[in-house]
Amino acid sequence: MRTIFAHRGVSSLAPENTLSAIKLCTDYQVRWFECDIDILHDGTIVLFHDSTLDRCTNRSGSLFALNRQDLDQIDAGNWFGDEYRDERIPTLEQLIAMMNQYQLNANIEIKSGDVSAEASHRLLAGLDRALNQLDDGREYIISSFNPMLLAEFKRLRPQARVACLFETHTLNDDWHMIMEWTGAECIHPQNEGLTQQQVQLFKSKGYQVNVWTVNTKDRANQLFNWGVDGIFTDFPQHLPKYSQLNDV
Repeated sequence: MRTIFAHRGVSSLAPENTLSAIKLCTDYQVRWFECDIDILHDGTIVLFHDSTLDRCTNRSGSLFALNRQDLDQIDAGNWFGDEYRDERIPTLEQLIAMMNQYQLNANIEIKSGDVSAEASHRLLAGLDRALNQLDDGREYIISSFNPMLLAEFKRLRPQARVACLFETHTLNDDWHMIMEWTGAECIHPQNEGLTQQQVQLFKSKGYQVNVWTVNTKDRANQLFNWGVDGIFTDFPQHLPKYSQLNDV
């Protein structure tokens, strides 16, 4: 099975983690996308990768310091291009509505959280509630680099499919214990340095393997030939459609 995940939406053509980037999936027949979620001071859950606003908005400072009403004053698109001026940071509720409207599926990455345990608990509880609003037939994977968050979310929502994210330097001999501890069905290793032997080991243990972030056709083809189930890419529009015929 071969699945293409549009990384932070079609982030090579539109500002990452915005509704515009996610809607572009429909233009390129990409059924799965990846996005990041975090929580604001008032408990609003939003799509955003960084803990600060500096890189992808017209503002500076902490994401967590914001409240929902602040979102109307923040431009999350003009940095990418004039045509995306006044693009807003989306809320999780808006994301769920878009998934239902366009029949899209999502890998939702929970950011590790550098504010407090209490904020992380609110993030998990809010995500659990939001997923109840998905239409029948919509699919999702919940991923994180933080195994504690994944284990807690799996406890909250046992029916959720969860995935452990690993960077190359954190993919140590204890990876299988971490997968078992969290109850994960999927492993998401970093592309750089990943070997065929590692992929074969993951598959032999019964795990689904989705690799991040793969931005060339030849590497995507190699990984699929090794047996990986999916890849995350910034350029889904450049990859052959044959690799999107089957979902995870």
